[in-house]
Amino acid sequence: MKNALRSCSAALLAAGSLFAASSAFAVGPAPGSLPCDGVMQDRNACLRERGAAADMARRGAFPAPDAAALQQNALARCERQPASDREACEARVVGGASSSVTGSVLGGGVIRQAETPVR
Repeated sequence: MKNALRSCSAALLAAGSLFAASSAFAVGPAPGSLPCDGVMQDRNACLRERGAAADMARRGAFPAPDAAALQQNALARCERQPASDREACEARVVGGASSSVTGSVLGGGVIRQAETPVR
């Protein structure tokens, strides 16, 4: 009887500790962030990365991205394409009336599409 009582008490204490520990990490997503639901990514890794990003943001470690620099980087990637594909790559990066962007990074990638009429 004493052993059963001790085992039951130990189980309750362990359950209480696990609940307290999980509550500490189960904070809701920050505004503008994605949930760490454990479906599309590892939940523990997501929570660690979210915490690290929030800490860096508080310290001002995330400079605002410069749109011109981002476009220059994208165009530099087009230079690695074969000459026959380079113009189409640049059209996708620059955008325009006949281009579209779909998808998301979380969903597996952003897809840029540009239509080029062929005569």
